[in-house]
Amino acid sequence: MINVYTGTQIRAAESGLLEAGEGAGLMRTAAHGLAHHTMALLRARYGAVYGARVAALIGTGNNGGDGLYALARLAGRGVSCTAILLGDRAHPEALAAFRRTGGRVIDGGVPASGARGKTRRYRDAAEALRSVDLVIDAVLGTGAQGRLSLPEVPEDLPVVACDLPSGVDADTGAAPSGVLPADLTVTFGALKTGLCVGAGRLLAGRVEVVDIGLEAVLGQPDLRIVSGSDVDALTPRPTGKLHKYSRGVLGLIAGSDRYPGAAVLAATAAVNTSVGMLRTLAPERPAALMASAVPEAVPAEGPDVRVDAWAMGPGIAEDADQLAAVEQVLDSHQRAVVDASALRALQPAQGYTGLVLTPHAGELEDLLGRAGVRVTAADIEADPVRWARWAAVGYSSVVLLKGHSTICVAPDGYTVVSLNGPAQLATAGSGDVLTGMLGAMLATSGAVGDSTHGLVELAAAAAYRHGEAARVAGRDGGFGAGRLAQVAGREGR
Repeated sequence: MINVYTGTQIRAAESGLLEAGEGAGLMRTAAHGLAHHTMALLRARYGAVYGARVAALIGTGNNGGDGLYALARLAGRGVSCTAILLGDRAHPEALAAFRRTGGRVIDGGVPASGARGKTRRYRDAAEALRSVDLVIDAVLGTGAQGRLSLPEVPEDLPVVACDLPSGVDADTGAAPSGVLPADLTVTFGALKTGLCVGAGRLLAGRVEVVDIGLEAVLGQPDLRIVSGSDVDALTPRPTGKLHKYSRGVLGLIAGSDRYPGAAVLAATAAVNTSVGMLRTLAPERPAALMASAVPEAVPAEGPDVRVDAWAMGPGIAEDADQLAAVEQVLDSHQRAVVDASALRALQPAQGYTGLVLTPHAGELEDLLGRAGVRVTAADIEADPVRWARWAAVGYSSVVLLKGHSTICVAPDGYTVVSLNGPAQLATAGSGDVLTGMLGAMLATSGAVGDSTHGLVELAAAAAYRHGEAARVAGRDGGFGAGRLAQVAGREGR
């Protein structure tokens, strides 16, 4: 897995090196990496580096210094460079190094009301940006967030962010209005939480990490990113004598007369994720549909049937019998995936064990509200790791928070994130498919599913496989949850 750190952790790790007088070396290493990846983007976009035109928005702190040193390196490779200074000062040594290359410097101070001179300089900066091939955003670094005003950047101009898009909170991913979206973010020291979750994930574009020598002093990561190489190890495989019971038995409580299709999606995904046996609880209409679409499924008499794990909630809506079955499973303390309407049956501080809750932001708002935490879905989307951790503690359960980053957390804060979900997963029914896939993996997980960290990693692996299945499902140009359920378990083939 890839370790991820908050901006606060990165700054703390840097502080000792700065006190030891290594600040100049850190900045030059960072600038070298920024220039290297900028040149790679220029080659990819335009076929050459020499003769390209690059401008950088330069802030007043070390982030601006990184940008100026990077411009100096680019100028040495035949790039025509312009530094647009935003503020009343710039890193002096870096600015001097850039001036020695003969590069152009523009005072691009953000205009104040009634300040005609600054308004003219702001206009000069905007005009300069219309005549370049790429812009570097080096205004704010990890130590600064908040609202900012930048010169107008043409929409089709490639943007490279220095360390992170200016204004993004490196700890949380929260971002104010006015942040310049990047095509590429070149970040220093380690991957940062704010580039992986929240708005920061969407604003960062592709992320490249430049090693500046912090690994030995970073400590424990804030979270981890699951990668494709991890998934095989995290996906349970049957061993020993193989028969349908040894390969995991999943119980599924899904569907209602109002939403029968959700049961079919979850059941299809479960059997295609290689569960040994699927037992289902559903009203007459969804049960009939499952019997036709998923003939492997075996109807169960009730929630006291023998299973290794449960998946509960897709499409049950307000069906009283289905909700009663969910409550019976919760009371029996069996391992389960709890989704959709089944989440409403949960009560905070009940000492649950072996549960994976799979809310989206709106459902997490409801869960937290019932635990006495007043927060909105917008708050959750701005700082998703924080609020997923609150819910994990409040319900003594692993929480898988769905979104453009899928965040899986344990009550002790252990967090693994999957970043590979494509945009088409934001479609009706895809969550039902994830529930079926995760339920099947939980049923076959054996002892892995008995530890909270194991559950977190299992949930992250399921989310990753869900994203890969979406890529397979979308290869022919069409996409829908039905197709996604059919290819579940066949990701990457």
